[in-house]
Amino acid sequence: MVSLPPNLPFTPSQNVQSRDVCIPKEKFVTTSTSFNAAIPISSAVIKERQPAALPMLFLTEMWERFSYYGMRALLVIYLVNAQGYDRANALALYATYTGLVYLSPLMGGYLADRYLGKRKAILIGGFTMALGHFAMAFPAFLHLALGLLIIGNGFFKPNIGSLLGSLYRENDPRRDGGFTFFYMGVNTGAFLAPLIAGTLGEKVGWHYGFAAAGVGMCCGLAQFVWGQKKLGNAGFIGDKTSLDKTDWLHILCISAGMIPLVLGVLGAWSLLGPIWSSLPLPAKMLIALGILAALWMSSKPKQGAEKLTGEEWQRIAAILIMGFFVVFFWMGFEQAGGTMSLFADKQTDRHLGGWEIPTSYFQAVNPLGIVLLGPIMAFIWTRNAQSRFCLPTPAKMAIGMIILGLGFIVMAMAQNQANVSGTVGPQWLFFVYLLHTIGELCLSPVGLSMVTKLAPARVGALMLGVWYLANAAANMLAGLLEEMLKGSSFPIYGFLVGSSIGAGIILLLITPLLKKLMHGKA
Repeated sequence: MVSLPPNLPFTPSQNVQSRDVCIPKEKFVTTSTSFNAAIPISSAVIKERQPAALPMLFLTEMWERFSYYGMRALLVIYLVNAQGYDRANALALYATYTGLVYLSPLMGGYLADRYLGKRKAILIGGFTMALGHFAMAFPAFLHLALGLLIIGNGFFKPNIGSLLGSLYRENDPRRDGGFTFFYMGVNTGAFLAPLIAGTLGEKVGWHYGFAAAGVGMCCGLAQFVWGQKKLGNAGFIGDKTSLDKTDWLHILCISAGMIPLVLGVLGAWSLLGPIWSSLPLPAKMLIALGILAALWMSSKPKQGAEKLTGEEWQRIAAILIMGFFVVFFWMGFEQAGGTMSLFADKQTDRHLGGWEIPTSYFQAVNPLGIVLLGPIMAFIWTRNAQSRFCLPTPAKMAIGMIILGLGFIVMAMAQNQANVSGTVGPQWLFFVYLLHTIGELCLSPVGLSMVTKLAPARVGALMLGVWYLANAAANMLAGLLEEMLKGSSFPIYGFLVGSSIGAGIILLLITPLLKKLMHGKA
């Protein structure tokens, strides 16, 4: 998933001015670049430059996303073709990994805010992920490597975007343009990863592909360290302006300490895992709700602080309802790294002349589509925001879900044809990824922005956490869905047609109710 939620964590205090708000036409001007074409901005500040650190953060995020998506493009086919996993177990491990990737930022963001500061957290995350990528090159270290990648991601992901956000003042009109440029870094890295790491992994050797992801992470770290002076005092707790020897000692020791931590967790899980697996689904849900309740209690305002108003509770309700529907979208979308990757590997004729398209290349279609279609969609939303037919956020998200379902109609047709003929041409997957990319552009860029505008500031972090939990649940379901449907009369892609389009239609129908709950905030 090359999308806004996992990579651009805003906070409510940033007052993000987003493209998904209906604004009168006279408040818009057009800048000279397509990236900024949809940004409401006054002519008085058009010439104001972006922060000097923006290119450095762009390149840092580009290389980190290169490392992540390089590993992700290879993981399932590596487990099946090299590690001897059967299909169900490979998808289950993929589900666990991607699900935890969306949970770990909750703890990483908390530790950065309270104890470490954003800069130290980013470096700890980067070093830990580099260790994980290089460990992936050794089959015996598979679970250790995935654990390091999960923890490293938790330190890195929530802090790189919020560090960029801290470089802008309140209501800064440059913010959207800066984050759009940053988002291009995300997708540039995600596009290059399958082409480079995927080629090395499939054509030269699996360990070369995973090592390439590690090299990419090291490039990102080097870029971040080299550009420290451009950040000023941003990302520190207190009045510091640079990392000292004590900071570097902390960074290196904590990063190295992640190895025994992961090994300890793996040992504990070998004992607790069977107990958790034996629990019925209602019991697991009660435990999850208990954790959420504990987080909520810890976020309650201190005695004497202002309580949440009725309007704020209604806005929270709107977030929770839309978070529920988001699960259906990402549950389908994340088939790209699981069942659709196996379909590309086993049931797609990938020969063009005398050349065989590597399986991982198909996962470059989505980020390339984001880069090419993103400015077009931004223009469409800008024009829509100026018209009397302006679509509210829930309607845009519903349209994205319906388009995702249309992609699964194509995917179901491809699966049926492959069942008869053995393989199908690559154009089927290209068309599916194109539809899914358009659906993502309708839903993803507006979703997290919506949360930051609706969530009351004093529970903003918790609401972002809930949004991440929806993504985590969706990723878990994405990997487990095929096994869950075994024995039923529902083929997986047919089921996803119904779940995506059905959820989208229901969301459209309740949009008027959600608009009332949002009180014009999104």
